[in-house]
Amino acid sequence: MPIAREHELHHRRLGRNVGLAVSLGSFVLVVFAVSMVKMKVEIETLTGAKAPAPAVAEQGR
Repeated sequence: MPIAREHELHHRRLGRNVGLAVSLGSFVLVVFAVSMVKMKVEIETLTGAKAPAPAVAEQGR
């Protein structure tokens, strides 16, 4: 038998903590995804990755 029973307050606080952790984790994932997309666009802009390669353009003739 446990020495002290858990109070209802502990269960409510646990629920709030889990909700806050899920919210914070999803926010971090969204910021990470936006950062990756912005970096990908910037790299494509700097390197010109969207332009067709000359060898591919000549094969089509």
